[in-house]
Amino acid sequence: MLLGDSCTGKTCLLIRFKDNTFMNNNFISTVGIDFRNKLVDLDRCKVKLQIWDTAGQERFRSLTASYYRDADALLLVYDVTKRSSFDNIRDWLAQVKEYAKESVQLILVGNKTDLASERKVRPEEGRQLAQAYNIGFMETSAKSGHNVHEVFLELSRRLVRTTAQRPAAENGRGASDALKLIDEREPYQHQQQQQEAGWSWTGAGGLVGKGGAQCCG
Repeated sequence: MLLGDSCTGKTCLLIRFKDNTFMNNNFISTVGIDFRNKLVDLDRCKVKLQIWDTAGQERFRSLTASYYRDADALLLVYDVTKRSSFDNIRDWLAQVKEYAKESVQLILVGNKTDLASERKVRPEEGRQLAQAYNIGFMETSAKSGHNVHEVFLELSRRLVRTTAQRPAAENGRGASDALKLIDEREPYQHQQQQQEAGWSWTGAGGLVGKGGAQCCG
């Protein structure tokens, strides 16, 4: 699930990851919630991501918060050229702490690194904030594609690890889940992985997240 202020490029990140394209003009702000699916190869298995994109405007905060409890992972996005979007990350983290499950995986994302001359937030500041909350950190550019696939793949790896450690009953797929893992390996590979790692998968599936409408650069 993608969270962050409006115009931080959440939708652009999702579209770059899903379709490898960049929406430069004629974009619309995301209204409420939207999502997109993508199947990715991760290590020895395929993972289906359902990525949820959220509106960053204040008036949609209560709607967005209602989806937190079903999210297995969250990308907290700020615009490196807009100081206020970085300062507001602490508010987003407070909402996550209040509404999300304790096991949710978090990565802080500083987007729009292609606008180097307009940068207002240094990489060290993002790294320090992430360390303070014990979460991941990466800078990206939806426009150039820099680190976009890498951040989603890193999130996927974290989800694979945490899902593997959960009881089977907790890995069942819910209708409103924001991020979930689906094992699409062949039976032999599945059995081999069980023996090597000491755990098993349930269900038929992949990973999920939300995507959609606004693309402010």
